[in-house]
Formats: sequence, structure tokens, C-alpha cells
Amino acid sequence: MQGTGSASMGPSQEQLHADFEVHRNWLAITHNLPLSQWYFEATSEWTLDYPPFFAWFEYVLSHIAKYFDPQMLVVENLNYTSRATVFFQRFSVIFTDTLFIYAVHECCRCINGKRAAKDILEKPTFILAVLLLWNFGLLIVDHIHFQYNGFLFGLMLLSVARLCQKRYLEGALLFAVLLHFKHIYVYVAPAYGIYLLRSYCFTANNADGSLKWRSFSFLHVTLLGLIVCLVSALSLGPFLVLGQLPQVISRLFPFKRGLCHAYWAPNFWALYNAMDKALTILGLKCNFLDGTKIPKASMTGGLVQEFQHTVLPSVTPLATLICTFIAILPSVFCLWFKPQGPRGFLQCLVLCALSSFMFGWHVHEKAILLAILPLSLLSIQRAKDAGIYLILATTGHFSLFPLLFTTPELPIKILLMLLFTVYSFSSLKSLFRREKLLLNWLETIYLIQLVPLEIFCEIIFPLTSWKQQFPFVPLLLTSVYCALGITYAWLKLYVSVLTERVPVRQKAE
Repeated sequence: MQGTGSASMGPSQEQLHADFEVHRNWLAITHNLPLSQWYFEATSEWTLDYPPFFAWFEYVLSHIAKYFDPQMLVVENLNYTSRATVFFQRFSVIFTDTLFIYAVHECCRCINGKRAAKDILEKPTFILAVLLLWNFGLLIVDHIHFQYNGFLFGLMLLSVARLCQKRYLEGALLFAVLLHFKHIYVYVAPAYGIYLLRSYCFTANNADGSLKWRSFSFLHVTLLGLIVCLVSALSLGPFLVLGQLPQVISRLFPFKRGLCHAYWAPNFWALYNAMDKALTILGLKCNFLDGTKIPKASMTGGLVQEFQHTVLPSVTPLATLICTFIAILPSVFCLWFKPQGPRGFLQCLVLCALSSFMFGWHVHEKAILLAILPLSLLSIQRAKDAGIYLILATTGHFSLFPLLFTTPELPIKILLMLLFTVYSFSSLKSLFRREKLLLNWLETIYLIQLVPLEIFCEIIFPLTSWKQQFPFVPLLLTSVYCALGITYAWLKLYVSVLTERVPVRQKAE
């Protein structure tokens, strides 16, 4: 089995198979215990913290798993990894990816044929299929690390495809189901809510593109409300009856885990934390701070815990919620006042995902895929979006490197990312060969600098004496440098959306 450990600033031996053990433990919990104990069981540190639909998904898998190795379903068998167990869990990920493949097929059907090409390899639909199916981040997170993101993203892309096809109720149903599989998709819920309200609940626009208020359909709102209520009742209803809904909510939203994940996700808070540490070091050298009053515990020690900043104000969950809300607001306003149909919806979805990634509480580095994958659909439509995609995908994928930290995995992750990155650049450059350059010289230099950064982190730093004293430095550098690129891509996409002029005909549609 290849690396399945959680990324942290200093992984212990127990962490090497974290996500693999997480799902084995959930198989055991749902198979052996009654529903009333699913969200209370705590034999393992990897307690069930996904919504009920995912718990039922594990329950179904467990009844297949018992034919491979019943011992994997024993709750007390912590860190159990027989060959049969590894095979079953790996194969279950591959099998459920069939939904992702189908969703990609449906998304490709939504692409118009304006950029027809004689060579199938240069067709937008083919390029999109490769960018999605061969996505480097999804490949390493699901199939080398270990998770079930493929079929979850399949649900999301399928819901996007249904909305693009104007099958609004199907799209709403799929997204409602998705939210009860994994609640991280609440990041993009504002885009879905506003788009459905604007395009489905209001059935017509004026000639100038403004909303025709009299076109409001109470029936459509009722149907959407019924979908949300029925899915929520099916998922949370049993726990509401048992009086356990607060316990489920506390598991889904564990705010005590701290502002950042053990390995800082490359977002605004990574820059904020780095600035706090830089100011702390400067303050100590200039005797502005008393070293005896600064706690020795550090966020870069690899622990998931609450942390008080030394110089800058400490951040609370409420503060991150407010920042996220403010960051999302302009994209939602654009979707409402500058409607562009499915394209505007995708732009808003990506911005909601990126804004939540930038300012959310305890964000995992893997959440960047929530923006990269839907941005793939935009990248084949306009050269400007293609450039933003190349920056975000390259930087975001590079930020996932710490997930694979063993020596045998080093050439694998480098080769896989190199293949995907070369294809992304070459295919999009070919698609927009008549346009201006996709990246300017500064953006190109920034991306090229990822190469020496990787050489330093993987080859040079381990040979220095700093490795023992400052083991977190490579991950800190990776997080902060990638945070710069992701922040830039977020801002560039926002500027593009806010300054884009929408033809009146397109508004009226």
C-alpha cells in the first residue's frame, strides 16, 4: 500500500495510515453498532465526523467488506491493514469512481462546439475530459493517499451538468444529497441557491436583462423547498427522533480543532500565521517581546490544536465566518445582477469555493480541489480563464505534495504532476493558439520557482542540520509560497468577473 498518511508538520508513525484507518474504523462502527451509537463511538481517535449519508455509504460497503476480511470490521482492531483489507478499500474507491466518469461525460455534453477541431486531441470536450479524469490532485488524494472524493465530485459535477441542461430539480436534488454526504460542499451552496432562485424560481427577465419580478413562481420555490426538506429529513430525521442532532452537529463542525490544519492549507491564514511568526522573531531580536512569556508550543509542531497568536490578534471561528461571508458576497451579487447563465453560475461556484478556502476555519489542503475541478469547465471556454486555471491548478496541486512524504512516493508524485502539468499547458495553449499568451512573464517566473522550492525541500534541506531543529520549515515554505499563488489566482478571477461586460442579449436569456 502506498502512502495514506495525513499531512502534518511532523507525522508520527501512527499518522502514516490515517485516512485509510479512518474509513476502516467507520466501516467497523456502522457495521457493528446501532444507529444510536454511530456518532458517540470513540474507541479510535478517528471518530465518525461525516454526515449521515456517508455513514450509510460506509454501512453498505461494510456488508461487502465482510466477505473480504471480517477482521477489518472489528472496532477494536485499530490500524488493521491486511492485504484483503487494503485491496477492498482501494477497489471500492476505484469502483465508485464510475460515477465521476459518468459525470465528466455529462459535463462534456454541455460544452458548445464553437471551437471545433479536426483532430480529436484538440477538441475542447476531449481536453476537458482529460483535465477532469486525469486530475493530478484527485488521483493522489484518492488513489495514493486514500479518500472517496471521486464519487463525491461526481455528484457535484453531475449536479452542475443538470443545471447547465436546465434540469433544475435534478441538479438541486443531487446537490442536496451531496451536502449530506460531505458537508464541505456547503462552501459552494450560495452559488447553487442564488442561481436556482434567479434562473428557476424567477422564470423571465426584462429586455435589458433585469429581473422580471412578476415572473416569480411559487410552485418552483415549493418544489425546491420540498427537495431540501425531504433529503434533510431522510438524512437527519432518525437522529432528530433519537434526540442526537446536537451530537451529530458537534461532530460535523468541531471548532475546537483550531484555525488551521496541522499542515497549513495555503490560504490567507497561512500568510497570517507566517506574518505572526516573522513579527515574533523580529520582536524577540529587537527586545520588543519577552521570550519567557511566549509559549513554546507552535502550530508548526504538527498538532491539531487551538492556538493563540503572539503578535497579531488571534482568530475566532466567528471571525473566519465573517471574512468568508464578505469574500463570497461580490460573486453572489454578480450572479444575481449580471446573470450569464451556466457560465456565471460556474464563476460564482469557483469563487465561493476559493473564498471559503481562503478564509474558512480549519481548512484542509485537499479542499483546493473544490475550486480546481469546476474551473476546468471554464478553462476551455476563454483564454483568460485558462490562464487562471493554469496558475491555480499548478500551485494547488503542488501544495498537495506533503500528503505524499515517503521517499518511494517522491518520483511518483513528481512524474504524475509533471505529466498533468505539461498536458494542461500544451493542450490549453493549443486550444487558444490564436489568443495572446495565457500567462505573463511574472506569472511564469512564479510557477517556475516551484522547481527550486521542491529541490530545496526534498533534497537540500534534509541534508542540513536544520532538519532536526526546524523539521517544519519545508512544509511552512510550501504552504506560504503556494498561498501567494492561490491568493493571486483568486484575486485575478474576481477582477475578471467584476469587470466583465455582459451583452444585453445574454442577460435577457
